[in-house]
Amino acid sequence: MRATCWMGKKKIRVENVPDPRILNSHDAIVRITSTAICGSDLHLYNGFVPTMESGDILGHEFMGEVVEVGPAVRNLKVGDRVVVPFPIACGSCGMCQRQLYSVCENSNPNAWIAEKMLGHSPAGIFGYSHMLGGYAGGQAQYARVPFADVGPLKIPEGLTDEQVLFLSDIFPTGYMGAEMCNIQPGDVVAVWGAGPVGQFAIASAKLLGAERVIVIDRFKYRLRMAAERAGATDIVNYDEVDVQEALMELTGGRGPDACIDAVGMEAHGHGAVYVYDRTKQALMLETDRPLALREAVRACRNGGVVSVIGVYAGFIDKFPMGSIMNRSLTLRAGQCHVQRYMKPLLELIQQGKIDPSFIITHRMKLEDAAHGYDIFLNKQDECMKVVLKT
Repeated sequence: MRATCWMGKKKIRVENVPDPRILNSHDAIVRITSTAICGSDLHLYNGFVPTMESGDILGHEFMGEVVEVGPAVRNLKVGDRVVVPFPIACGSCGMCQRQLYSVCENSNPNAWIAEKMLGHSPAGIFGYSHMLGGYAGGQAQYARVPFADVGPLKIPEGLTDEQVLFLSDIFPTGYMGAEMCNIQPGDVVAVWGAGPVGQFAIASAKLLGAERVIVIDRFKYRLRMAAERAGATDIVNYDEVDVQEALMELTGGRGPDACIDAVGMEAHGHGAVYVYDRTKQALMLETDRPLALREAVRACRNGGVVSVIGVYAGFIDKFPMGSIMNRSLTLRAGQCHVQRYMKPLLELIQQGKIDPSFIITHRMKLEDAAHGYDIFLNKQDECMKVVLKT
């Protein structure tokens, strides 16, 4: 089969690789019809996530048709159309029983690697380094799906791939980011990052009852989409204004009730602190650039919530812990527990309350994946989201 392979930093090739096969009685094989390039994939592309190996198959946002099932899979059959969540979860461990699927205790065969870096291991993830299981990803023609009786969601007739594809990751991720804010009527929520996850965080904050949603970014086409399609009420371009001052002015000097970091480890900014982070990251003295997170913490009102859904790989410097402690802030974070959210969010799509396809700007063939990574990374042609068709 053909698959998108990581060949080294900023090197992507679509290669011929062996077809996946059933390895466990709970496995399924899915013929992929649609897959996408995620902002998290750019961290791999840029070489910021350790334990990648040349030839690893990328991709964790995918859906398709079941073509084979293991003998223990009871709820799927050949021919079913499914969306596959990016965290791999067993469904039976203590964490899965608590619906904390992204920290499943059984799905990462390389847990010892993650434990050395993180203290404990999260779940395995499709196409996202050997530290997180070494699983082949879904930017391919076929994929093996472990624990297939737990993860994949069957899609009813009448919905297109593009309406439901993002149930695999970024729609639930944005929704969980907003849900962690404990939004109350009248709340003001600020979202750092108007990329795909940020767009869904904005839309979800509105769905959950936020009165105002402020978005912070520097690309005008992303800010425009946030205002016109996602529901942002206010925009802040950090190339043009000081973010802290702008947020204080917009909130009468109080600060947002909740702040969502949808940026993560490769945040951009200005000034000496940005140069400091870029230099330390280049010298491998710091794994992440936490500019957006620092801003979110400092801007949040006293007693507010900071929700972190942007991806961080390891260690950050100059973290404002004093601000969190002294101002009674609540910090919540996590890889999304996608399986928890897929069904209720599917219902919102079916009810017409949201059409997640609004973020798609580019559709390409799988063979053009390397070009898709390039334009997504470099924000060319107002690229917001690339969907690959197999």
